[in-house]
Amino acid sequence: MPLIRKAETRDAEPLSVLMEQTFRDTFAAMNTPANMLIHCQASYSPAIQAREIGDPGMETLLSEHDGQLVGFAQLRDAGCTASTHAARPCEIQRLYVAAAWHGKGVAQALMREIIRSATRRGADLVWLGVWENNPRAIAFYEKHGFAHAGAHVFLVGQDPQRDMLMTRPIGPA
Repeated sequence: MPLIRKAETRDAEPLSVLMEQTFRDTFAAMNTPANMLIHCQASYSPAIQAREIGDPGMETLLSEHDGQLVGFAQLRDAGCTASTHAARPCEIQRLYVAAAWHGKGVAQALMREIIRSATRRGADLVWLGVWENNPRAIAFYEKHGFAHAGAHVFLVGQDPQRDMLMTRPIGPA
């Protein structure tokens, strides 16, 4: 099983590569190349990842095997949306695993660790957005105790898409 560790600034470049690759693997077939390019350029550069890794309001966890990144999860302190109600919510901003590692327990391990991180931060609820046309991810989140709580718009390039909001209450550390 790959090791899970907290990201460091030196991870920004390989993380940006993995982020873009996993996003493209997951969504390229259902989006235009132009919208994919706009989204990836706006979201996954090494500079953006270095800022996110250094942000005290975020935590980035990496899954690594033999020195190669195979998955990641990002948690951020985030206020509630119209569909989420909590005193101290955290958002799971991203959780992706390289295609070659699907079905090998990496996503489950990242989910366990990101929930532990949210609990250590004092969160009472974690929430996330998942594209309504991604049934595999929706099933994964439901399996991990998330429930549907609403929807919001997620922009991929210039294409407004509907994300389902899902929430999971968590207890104190």
